[in-house]
Amino acid sequence: MTIKKKKREAHQGSAFDYEEFEKEAIVRLQKGDGLVGADGVLTGLIQRIVNAALSGEVDGHIRQGKANGQPNRRNGHTSKTLDTELGPVAISPPRDRAGSFEPQLVGKWERQLGAGLDRQILTMYAHGNSYGDIQRQLKQLYGLDYSPASITEVTEQVWGEVVGWQQRPLKPFYTAVFLDGIQYTSREGGKAAKKVVYSVYGVDAEGQRDVLGIYIRDTEGAGEWGRVLLDLKKRGVEDVLFFCVDGLSGFGEAIQEVFPRSFVQRCIVHMVRSSTRFVADRDIKAVCADLRRTYKAADEQQASAALCAFREKWGGKYPEVADAWERDWAELTPFLDFGEHTRRMIYTTNAVEALHRQLRRVTKTKGSWANDRALHKQIYLVLTYGRGGWDRKVFNWNAISREMAERFGERFTKHL
Repeated sequence: MTIKKKKREAHQGSAFDYEEFEKEAIVRLQKGDGLVGADGVLTGLIQRIVNAALSGEVDGHIRQGKANGQPNRRNGHTSKTLDTELGPVAISPPRDRAGSFEPQLVGKWERQLGAGLDRQILTMYAHGNSYGDIQRQLKQLYGLDYSPASITEVTEQVWGEVVGWQQRPLKPFYTAVFLDGIQYTSREGGKAAKKVVYSVYGVDAEGQRDVLGIYIRDTEGAGEWGRVLLDLKKRGVEDVLFFCVDGLSGFGEAIQEVFPRSFVQRCIVHMVRSSTRFVADRDIKAVCADLRRTYKAADEQQASAALCAFREKWGGKYPEVADAWERDWAELTPFLDFGEHTRRMIYTTNAVEALHRQLRRVTKTKGSWANDRALHKQIYLVLTYGRGGWDRKVFNWNAISREMAERFGERFTKHL
């Protein structure tokens, strides 16, 4: 047999002697050789399978060409090293004389077998691992030497997905939308800068929760939130029953300007915290207990009476507490017109704060991000690959839905 013929048979694949492979594999394992990596026991088997698959592809391509009157034949092989999930594998992709063969298993410019490794990199990144952490884990688990630049390349592949998600059309109606900001640090021109991530978290007409958008801004203010609300409208949101917000100055006015029919519900938990921050430690428990009678009242009339009683008791010592509640009364009391389950859903921004806790749990080990784009990418991956229950349906939704239908009629029911 000629040398040329032997090479061709080696590439095309002669009969595989599994028993011989098994014996050799056992001997190598007993000697301490690893299963994977450049010299792994399984590496040769993977190499053979990939080469055989590529050989079958080129043969099929040549047969199809001949059937269409396009003569063609094999024309040797090239060589490349694949980064597989089991380590680097050297393969010999076949060529054809016409140069028209495009392998499907591993494209001409591809260096990875399948997308599993990319997904693992994205998952590790989504769970807060730095590029250095990912690099070390890939080396330890798979024997792969991935540079931070290569890992960046993988994570950068999702940027188009991030943009598409951020710009996706939204539903025309949401029962409730929770708005809140969370601070991070990114670097601009080599200098660290504080950023505010504006989170928009919605509940649709079926009680399903979803993150409607993530917006990165330099500061938090009512004007910036107004721009966010305009973007929601541009993306298709026509009506929202309740906006649940913290105590940012001008928030209510910005919402009413864009969505004039919506209720603005100020977060009661934030209000209690902010209005009692200067109350003495020895009084804080009693003051909070008396305030609780206000926001636990059966209706607004009883709540107003409870606030008057609070002023009579504490007004001399802490007049600023009652003053703050009276000043923001219109945004603090909308939830009192509704039943128990609806109240629980809208009286606080805890829902979006729980989402932020999930983000913090993953991102707390990172001091800063290279830029806003890297930060946006990280948050998106956390939401996509590290879902932690933020997209579950609202508890007791059937009861809430019945109340919404009774109270708002077709404004709500037409979206069911």
